[in-house]
Amino acid sequence: MTVLPNLILAAAAGVCLYTYLGYPAMLKLLSLVRRTQRSGPRPPSSDWPQISIQLAVFNEAEVIAATLDGILALDYPADRRQILVVSDASTDRTDAIVASFADRGVELLRQPRRQGKTAAENAARLHLRGEIIINTDASVRIHADAVKHLVMACRDPSVGVASARDVSVANLETQANAGEGAYVGYEMWVRDMETAVGSIVGASGCLYAIRADLHMHPVPEALSRDFSAALTAREHGRRAVSVPEALCFVPRSASLHQEYRRKVRTITRGLATLAHRRALLNPLRYGSFAWMLLSHKVCRWLVPWAFVVALGALSALAFTVPWARLVLAGVLALGALAGIAWVWPEGRGAGAGAGKPMPRVLALPAYVVAGNVAVLHAWLRFLAGRSAPVWEPTRRGALS
Repeated sequence: MTVLPNLILAAAAGVCLYTYLGYPAMLKLLSLVRRTQRSGPRPPSSDWPQISIQLAVFNEAEVIAATLDGILALDYPADRRQILVVSDASTDRTDAIVASFADRGVELLRQPRRQGKTAAENAARLHLRGEIIINTDASVRIHADAVKHLVMACRDPSVGVASARDVSVANLETQANAGEGAYVGYEMWVRDMETAVGSIVGASGCLYAIRADLHMHPVPEALSRDFSAALTAREHGRRAVSVPEALCFVPRSASLHQEYRRKVRTITRGLATLAHRRALLNPLRYGSFAWMLLSHKVCRWLVPWAFVVALGALSALAFTVPWARLVLAGVLALGALAGIAWVWPEGRGAGAGAGKPMPRVLALPAYVVAGNVAVLHAWLRFLAGRSAPVWEPTRRGALS
């Protein structure tokens, strides 16, 4: 009577182990026999190509001035740099603040009505003049040399997209989610190995560069442009690569609730994007890229379903098998820790009403559980034909 539950449990565990351990291990082995291509020495200042730095924003009055100051201070020739801010019909002072930077070369394009990030980026295409388009976010800070590193990576004719290395940093104004930092570090490690093997399967939405001819391809409004960028590059015979030297500092989400909402939105859009570009999963046409896309995206989005199946098998085994009862108790304890973290007072900075810092013993299990539940939530939205909620930028607070 225990054979079938054991087989189901083994299959579910196999999906999880392959996704987070087996796939990286295979990438590591493959990377040992592949020579990583280098971008070469920096070109003379007269050889830097024209670039367009694009930010799609919505109600970013609290951070947009500091963000633009940081972009203007980047180490890139000012006469070869366009800065375009696309306002998704902001209702606060964002547009006025951006307009005050006009004498420093910052351009503002306002959408007449709110349509979301991808629609705003689509509308901006006719206004971009650069050979390479740099996409970034208002809530992050870019290392002074990062854009040059991305541009240098694009000197390789095989590269169509160059993605920055996200560095998860504690938000100095609110209690940051420590579990998010661990996950970001893991994700960057996997992207480095995918680059060594061939191509990453999705760019960082916080900072990435794409050749203008690839960027000009339209992306449906319900889809994710940063995910689509890597897929478009592969469809046109180019690679998407991770550039470790191009650092982008990303504040961690202020609360588990905020991170949960962000994941539901981005994964719903990711599922829709992959469904739209499902032809790239054909290994006969796209070779190792199809395998990496399946392993990195599809398998990772199937892991929560594997957890659900495994929980059912453990529950069945627990009636007769002692070890199953112990494992089930451990899983329930993990869920209890996540539940405590979910209702833990959110960090609200210093002063009256400040939340208590979440103990580290809660942070990682809470992030893992909440992240997987968010994937299930996104799947249900996708399968029900409900699009992702209208883009609401993650309010991470200002970095100092």
